[in-house]
Amino acid sequence: MTLEEITSKLKQKFQYAAPFKHTVLFDFGDDGKVRVDGTEGSPVFSNDDEEAEVTLAANIDVFDRILEGTQDPNMAFMMGKLKVRGSMGLALKLNSILEG
Repeated sequence: MTLEEITSKLKQKFQYAAPFKHTVLFDFGDDGKVRVDGTEGSPVFSNDDEEAEVTLAANIDVFDRILEGTQDPNMAFMMGKLKVRGSMGLALKLNSILEG
């Protein structure tokens, strides 16, 4: 799984989701980062390492399984495979987008 493939999957997920008026950073360690900024309307995707309201950190393969629906994000969090920094409430809202 590449950063470009993950970014493409994220764009598809956010395209069909309710408006997302927040910022989130998906941190895949050495594989890169994807930042989503929905504060100005349609989400803007970048690979910038800028501050966000919530940061989700995971191995890129774990995150791919979350996007595919084969890994429950809550279980990944409880098992330490997914780390959350920032707004936990916002991270929970992301569940419906990522799993959808």
